[in-house]
Amino acid sequence: MTNRNTRREFLKELALGLTGTIAANRAFAGLHIRTASDSARFFAGTYAKESNEGIYSLRLDLGSGAITIESAVNGITNPSYLAIDRKRGRLFSVNEVSEYEGKPGGAMTAFALNPETGELRLVNSRSTGGPGPCYVSIDSTGRFVLVANYTGGSVAVIPVENDGSLGEASDFVQHAGSSVTARQEGPHAHCVVLSTNERFAYVADLGLDRVLIYHFDSKRGKLLPATPGWAGFKPGAGPRHLAFSPDGANAYVVNELDSTLTVFAADRLTGALELRQTVTTLPASFSGENYPADIHVSPSGKFVYCSNRGHDSIAGFAVNGETGKIMPVLHEPTGGKWPRNFAIDPTGQYLLVANQRSDTITVFSIDLQSGALCPTGHTAEVPRPACVKFLS
Repeated sequence: MTNRNTRREFLKELALGLTGTIAANRAFAGLHIRTASDSARFFAGTYAKESNEGIYSLRLDLGSGAITIESAVNGITNPSYLAIDRKRGRLFSVNEVSEYEGKPGGAMTAFALNPETGELRLVNSRSTGGPGPCYVSIDSTGRFVLVANYTGGSVAVIPVENDGSLGEASDFVQHAGSSVTARQEGPHAHCVVLSTNERFAYVADLGLDRVLIYHFDSKRGKLLPATPGWAGFKPGAGPRHLAFSPDGANAYVVNELDSTLTVFAADRLTGALELRQTVTTLPASFSGENYPADIHVSPSGKFVYCSNRGHDSIAGFAVNGETGKIMPVLHEPTGGKWPRNFAIDPTGQYLLVANQRSDTITVFSIDLQSGALCPTGHTAEVPRPACVKFLS
């Protein structure tokens, strides 16, 4: 909470906001009628050597929450983050490495994807221009993938050819600067996310304590200067991942170094981010080391979740439908160690957590009205899981 808003005032705002969205949320919940035969395909990226299986194809039973591993592919080192283009049958993975083809820098790999079987076929790989790529996203046209190079502190745009192969980078931007902690000796771009209207690209840079803002030229695959060009954070916060509300009006950023979550109002015309609120991701009783990793907004827009590595939990927050501000409502143990990334299934009924250090993916059911998480008891054993992405 900010000092300007007491808990009582926030609860009043929250009640007003939720009243206006109850009907919409009920309609959303009724969009999908569950049956025992329903399932959703998803993929898991991992930290794996080239000789080991690294990308897994799995299915989630939407009736029980059970997970089935169907296949896996090897031949790629550290496929730690994925992006999927279901419409065109493509999957893209980073190679989170510091050297590619004998030169400094990381890589990205393209696969042809069979949506029916989950089978992946290697197409090609390309340099990302900087070492340690850790995040990849794709525009709605499927023509460009955007990648954040953590170690190199840079971001690149790579074209996707008609056959699904990756071309030479159409743009590359090197960040510069530093901040106050040992982890912030230089820039460390940790994610690149397009606005909901895809007019802007937002890059959370942990090393700079900034989210950099660019105009995204979707015709040429270029990142152009925006005004304002960035949004700042408290020194030492370490912004890591960013997620938008479904309507694009609010942006939520999880900060790795000080275990906080920051709320911004997003201007969809200018791209500007206006600070609204910063809250802790931890319960008051916790005093150990913790490094938040991932953040997602529920499909209904009612809840925001983030993962805590150290506390080993998912923190949940209720969203005020009028202001976009949030209130902590839960800290659910993930049933494993070091929950790096997680995903909410397309129906909004389940949340899956990749517990990197316990080699498991755990499944929780989501109460669509309260946002509460309940362990289903179902897990899948996947070595060093780092990313979970659903096909839809």
